[in-house]
Amino acid sequence: MNVAVVDNTMGNRYEARVDGVLAGVSEYELTTDTIIFLHTVVAEEYEGRGVGTAIARDALDDARARGLYVRALCPFIRGWMERHPEYSDLIRPAG
Repeated sequence: MNVAVVDNTMGNRYEARVDGVLAGVSEYELTTDTIIFLHTVVAEEYEGRGVGTAIARDALDDARARGLYVRALCPFIRGWMERHPEYSDLIRPAG
């Protein structure tokens, strides 16, 4: 299954499509230096098939490429980052 993830900047969300069909989204707010992930949803028929992982990985890779910090209010993105410590550098240091 091929999952294509794009940043819909007008909608403030990353969208995952499978064969052109919207399969999941991750909504965000953007500040000057931080992307704040608010909520991620995957359509029931695509759950457990890697759509959420594709959204998380592509969105976080995009944040890194853009030099943004990440604030994960979304439980899915937060949990995914906890399981993938290679993305911990995106979290703004305290202080």
